[in-house]
Amino acid sequence: MSADKVKLILVDDHSLLRQSLADRLNAEIDFDVVAQLESADDAVRTVVELRPDVVLMDIDMPGVTSFDAAEQINSRRPETRIIFLSAFFNDRYIEQALRVEAKGYLIKSSTMSTVIKAIRQVAQGRVYFSDEVRDRIVVDAKGIRLSPKAPQTRVSTLTPRELEVLRYLARGLSKKEIAQTMHISAKTVEGHTEKVMNKLDIHDRVELARFAIREGLVEA
Repeated sequence: MSADKVKLILVDDHSLLRQSLADRLNAEIDFDVVAQLESADDAVRTVVELRPDVVLMDIDMPGVTSFDAAEQINSRRPETRIIFLSAFFNDRYIEQALRVEAKGYLIKSSTMSTVIKAIRQVAQGRVYFSDEVRDRIVVDAKGIRLSPKAPQTRVSTLTPRELEVLRYLARGLSKKEIAQTMHISAKTVEGHTEKVMNKLDIHDRVELARFAIREGLVEA
């Protein structure tokens, strides 16, 4: 962390929210918002270039998923700490956030004072989770993980890759576009899609999109 200010990058495809956050955070004497981005695709390149202390990133955005971007950031710039910001806090999102070693997870309904507190704690090497998220996790000597869950739901039967494909399908991307975004072959996308449809017992793309929205996997 910088000796004087915490360097921040904000990533959110809603420009009004992004600008509002930037204005408020820049008003803090120990914060410096060095970039505002509208996609996770831009985040990796900009993090490597500007070397921020903390990235505050929305989860549901067009293009590459925020979780994939987080993995790339961890690989190329492990000193940068990631806080996810989302309107959703279902178990699959929390599980993926923990898998990519996010240091924080905030709900968009959080107060600004909570956001500021979270950034400061994460910049100091600690973690911060909204109360709603904290209720779903266990923090102990073994690390941070989801609490023991109730019997499996249909969503919980999907692997992380299958879940990612489902989210892209629900956004309306073609299989070719999904393959390019995920850097895998179209044949592999086809295989994941077939498994998703079979596990969920949904064999129509429109119904898949509706299911994903109901489950809070993508925004309506």
